[in-house]
Amino acid sequence: MSASTSGAPSTDELTDEATATSARATGRRGMRIYTGFIGAVAVGIALVPVFASNYTKTFVLQALMSCALAASWNLISGFTGYVSFGHSAFFGIGAYATGIAIVRGGLPAPIAIIVAGISSATAGLLFGYPALRLRGPYFAVGMLGVAEAIRVWVTVAEPLTGGGKGLVLVPEDVLTVSYYAMFAVAMATVLVTYRVATLPVGLRLLAIREDEIAAELNGIQTTRLKIGAFAISALFAGLAGGIYAWQMSYIDPGTVFAGSLTVRAIAMTMLGGQGTVFGPVIGSVVLSGISEALWTRFPFLHTALSGVLIIAIVLFLPGGITQILQDRGWLPRSRRL
Repeated sequence: MSASTSGAPSTDELTDEATATSARATGRRGMRIYTGFIGAVAVGIALVPVFASNYTKTFVLQALMSCALAASWNLISGFTGYVSFGHSAFFGIGAYATGIAIVRGGLPAPIAIIVAGISSATAGLLFGYPALRLRGPYFAVGMLGVAEAIRVWVTVAEPLTGGGKGLVLVPEDVLTVSYYAMFAVAMATVLVTYRVATLPVGLRLLAIREDEIAAELNGIQTTRLKIGAFAISALFAGLAGGIYAWQMSYIDPGTVFAGSLTVRAIAMTMLGGQGTVFGPVIGSVVLSGISEALWTRFPFLHTALSGVLIIAIVLFLPGGITQILQDRGWLPRSRRL
């Protein structure tokens, strides 16, 4: 009796099963290496203030700030597909909320930074409700307009904000403390993203990205989900802005509302993989390192070269590093990534 008539698996079936088993094993090994790399990066970052110079601490702090911005942008734009060009608005609101709370209100910095997060989250709720009724490029441009409108208001509200001259905070030597504060915010943003991605709410957000009308027809409350994700995204951006203001002791509208902050967040997320947990982390590590190297070697061409790099990322790595590793079987396709 032949193998096919006796119920025994054929040679092709055995080969396919062996290939699938090998692919799963490779994916599991890749997963261990990937998570090990993330863990090693986290430990290394935590130890930087112990061994490194102030220059290195400042560089890593800026990278952590970029990571927090990228991960918070990813929470709304990566998961829902609502691409925001105005994410710097919430960073700037957080920075000025901290500055005003310290300078005008006399609050201690930790309380002022909490005020920054609350202020940005509230702004996210207020702006999110009307803005998220727009879709596609209309939402993207609308948020760009929101960021610009807030920047202009801060510039003209001189008695409160210091206007175009900026706002000077009480200078303090807080580099190490602000470093760990920014590290905590970046970690919290990634952990919240992980929690969202591994819960049913993550699938609902991804359903909005794939087909919002179909998601609504299947009973998903898209408006509530979008506004919630938008507010959480704004919260973490505001906390990062507040810590930045405290560490720098000076802020001005052109810096904290700069569109380049949003562009870098988008580029880092796309480089690592949008809609993933660790994509913004990988993207911020890689792009911050490349950007610093370009600045060191080509100080006068740094901006132009960075622009070319970002365009190349958008054109040639639309799925990011995570997707490349998954396509090659080096990582499993898991929502935990």
